[in-house]
Amino acid sequence: MKPLIALRDWVDARLPIMRAWDTHMGKYYAPKNFNFWYFFGVLSLLVLVNQLLTGVWLTMMYNPSAEGAFASVEYIMRDVEYGWLLRLMHSTGASAFFAVVYLHMFRGLMYGSYKKPRELVWIFGMLIYLALMAEGFMGYVLPWGQMSYWGAQVIVSLFGAIPVIGDSLVEWVRGDYLISGITLNRFFALHVVAIPIILLALVVLHLLALHEVGSNNPDGIEIKKNKDANGIPLDGVPFHPYYTVHDLVGIGVFLLVFCFIIFFVPEMGGYFLEYANFEEANALKTPAHIAPVWYYTPYYAMLRATTFSLVFPAKFWGFVIMAAAIAIFFVLPWLDRSPVKSWRYKGWMTKVAIYTFAFTFIFLGYLGAKPADLVVLGIEGKKWAQWFTFVYFAFFILMPFYSKWDKTKPVPERVTS
Repeated sequence: MKPLIALRDWVDARLPIMRAWDTHMGKYYAPKNFNFWYFFGVLSLLVLVNQLLTGVWLTMMYNPSAEGAFASVEYIMRDVEYGWLLRLMHSTGASAFFAVVYLHMFRGLMYGSYKKPRELVWIFGMLIYLALMAEGFMGYVLPWGQMSYWGAQVIVSLFGAIPVIGDSLVEWVRGDYLISGITLNRFFALHVVAIPIILLALVVLHLLALHEVGSNNPDGIEIKKNKDANGIPLDGVPFHPYYTVHDLVGIGVFLLVFCFIIFFVPEMGGYFLEYANFEEANALKTPAHIAPVWYYTPYYAMLRATTFSLVFPAKFWGFVIMAAAIAIFFVLPWLDRSPVKSWRYKGWMTKVAIYTFAFTFIFLGYLGAKPADLVVLGIEGKKWAQWFTFVYFAFFILMPFYSKWDKTKPVPERVTS
């Protein structure tokens, strides 16, 4: 042990590893009342590591060309030793990433984790979400199956709706006059190099900003306001070892579910791996129903539901609505006028609004995954999507009013168990 301690001290004198450890782990005091909802931050990091490691191994055997991409994926699945496992870990990991991120964001909505002084933490988190969406889309194209090809065709063509520069922008993104091997090659470069670097940088900034202001908690109380004589928060515990051990429980349960999906239902009924994507891309054969993978379907439902064409065509307004649906999250810290953070102490209006928003997002996702001619309870799916798009935006637009009018409960001085 003494040689290891000596080595640690030698490195620490030249690179402050112990100070970094104390700042972010050993002497970082987190609220002692974290609950189930606080597992999803560390699970996001776990899935990120999984995606990076499995992605590196997959790139060693993947051929980013229109002629060889699909065959290389088949080669990985059938001939490479444990290649099927690496590929399924990566494909399931993509869906798992969005699942834990969506739950992480929902926790932020419930407990007001976007409110002062954590506005920058929230903004970095939303930038991570944007980078993750771009990363997921680029990766979705790489298998070069039917849904990969036609999904890329639909999404890239959206840029053509932008007035004046649209057509030139589409051609620039594709690198060709249509989706081709050049498009695939540049998406591969972005997926494995550019976006992961941006994503990692944003994750570091997100954590640095979080540890600067401190973690929120289910009560929405700032634990830094109540300290003992040594400056230690009375309602805080060191992140290590308390939460490093605590999080192992959540990680264990998550890995059980993750492994069950990989080994028994990797396609998840066509939602994680779409059946049409088991067929090689064919520019002359359009699938009967084109839909993106499940984590994009709420926004796709909004896009598809936009039919009005005022000055500009409907496709342009669909693109605007879809972009606005994501962008509006960035201003959330300034829309909430409630004097309290956590929904534990907010009134019925806020709780109804959050539950309604959650249902709206899930239902829009369902509509986006189904054919456009879907009928639900005798009403066209497009009509449902239009109504629920309105409800989606109403949640944000009306927030300054219902959050201010809502009757709140007294917030305790100290965190509750």
